[in-house]
Amino acid sequence: MADQDQAELRMSAAKLRQEHEDYDAAINAMITVGCDALRIQRMKKKKLAIKDKLTKVEDQIIPDIIA
Repeated sequence: MADQDQAELRMSAAKLRQEHEDYDAAINAMITVGCDALRIQRMKKKKLAIKDKLTKVEDQIIPDIIA
């Protein structure tokens, strides 16, 4: 994989990690305030989708090596 592609994947992974952390903080704040349970559930679903994207990007950065 080219260095440019590798750098782009790492940047994308960093953005997704930050977005995941932001959702986590928002969800915790919503729970503390006592927000609607349905709204919290939707946020958790979005957070999980971001985590899935992050996993796919990380798998591209570090491919499985069959030993």
